[in-house]
Amino acid sequence: MNTLKFKTTINCGGCVRAVTGPLNEETAISSWQVDTDDPNKILTVQGNNVQPEQVIRAVQEAGFEIESVA
Repeated sequence: MNTLKFKTTINCGGCVRAVTGPLNEETAISSWQVDTDDPNKILTVQGNNVQPEQVIRAVQEAGFEIESVA
């Protein structure tokens, strides 16, 4: 299982609700969570064969900025 981390602009419960649909539609993602207490609003995604591009596209479609964290 892959674990990917991203810096985002997802900063509140309403924002989390906005990305829930697009992220849940990605079949390669088995779980995800956003640490809204972290200054970088870190999104952690887990899944088999999940690709960063899939996550980035889903979050951008919901209207948020996102970038990979090395």
